[in-house]
Amino acid sequence: MTTRKLGRSGIEVSALGFGCWAIGGEWRNERGEPLGWGAVDDQESVRAVRAALDLGITFFDTADVYGAGHSEKILGRAVAGRRDEVVLASKWGNVFDPATRRSGATPDLRPERVREALTATLRRLGTDRLDLYQLHINQAPHDVGAELRDACEELVTEGLIRAYGWSTDDPERARLFAEGPHCASVQVNCNVLQDAPAMLALCAELDLAAISRGPLAMGVLTGKYGEGAVLAPDDIRANPPEWLTLFRDGRAAPEWQERFDAVRSVLTSEGRTPAQGALAWLWARSPHTVPIPGIRTVEQARQNAGALDFGPLTDAQLREVDTLLAR
Repeated sequence: MTTRKLGRSGIEVSALGFGCWAIGGEWRNERGEPLGWGAVDDQESVRAVRAALDLGITFFDTADVYGAGHSEKILGRAVAGRRDEVVLASKWGNVFDPATRRSGATPDLRPERVREALTATLRRLGTDRLDLYQLHINQAPHDVGAELRDACEELVTEGLIRAYGWSTDDPERARLFAEGPHCASVQVNCNVLQDAPAMLALCAELDLAAISRGPLAMGVLTGKYGEGAVLAPDDIRANPPEWLTLFRDGRAAPEWQERFDAVRSVLTSEGRTPAQGALAWLWARSPHTVPIPGIRTVEQARQNAGALDFGPLTDAQLREVDTLLAR
C-alpha cells in the first residue's frame, strides 16, 4: 500500500483512508431529520473494516457524533486485537444522545469538553490513545479555536493523543490551529468537482495533511446517482440540508451531474471506475492529500483500494480536467 505522512507529525498512513460516517447507521437532528446514510448491517461494517485493513488501508476516520457514538463502537470492534496496525482519527464538538440517536443544535466548544469527549471516544473505540483528534465544527469562532488548540496540546503532553487538526474549509482557521506544534492536519471538503486551492496551498506551506472528506462528492462521482439509483428516505442525501448542494430531489443535482459527465472520460481512463478516477485526481492534485471515502461494504473497500493499482492521474490529465470544468 502506498503511504503518505500525516503532515508534520510524521505519522505514516495509507494514501487511502476509510471514512466511517456511513457505518454509524441512522441518527437524526433535533427536528428528526436524518443525518446518516441510512440503515447499515453492523456485521458487514465490521467485515468491511477488516477487509480494508487486509488490503493495506491503515487510516480510519470517524467522529463521536456519527450514529451518536455507534460508528466509533463498530470501528473499535473491527480493529480489536490489531490496534498497532491502524491509525485512528476521530472528531469532537457536536452534542448527541446515544439513547435516542439524536444530535443537538448547539455544539459544545468549552475547553474542558475536549477531554470529556475524548474519554468517551477512547471508551467506545476500546483504546487508550488516539492518533489524531479533530475539531468537528467548521466555523467555530477564532478565539474559541485558540483555546481548543491549547487544550489539544495538553492531551498530546499526557499521551492521550498523538496529533490534532481541524475539520474546516477556512484556511485562516486552519492556520490558527497550525500555530500549535502538534497540529498535523486539516480535514477539508475537496474533490475533482470541488477543488480547494487555498487550503491545499496552506497545507503545502505549513506541512499539514489535507484529509479530503467528500472525495467522491458524497456519491456523485460514482456515477450511479445520475443513472436512476434511488436514495433511501433515511439517507441524508434524500432530503438534504441547506449545506448539501450536491443532491436534490433524491438524486445528484443536475448541475453537479453535468460537471461530472464532463470529466467522466478522464476519470475512467486506463480502465478505472469513476470513483477510482476521482481518488486518482486527489493523489495527483497534491502530495498532502489523504482521501477518506465512505465505505460500508467489503466490495466498496476492494473497489476503493483498487484505485491505488492505477496510481494518480498525470499532470496532463489534471490540466484536462481543469479545462473541461473551465477553471
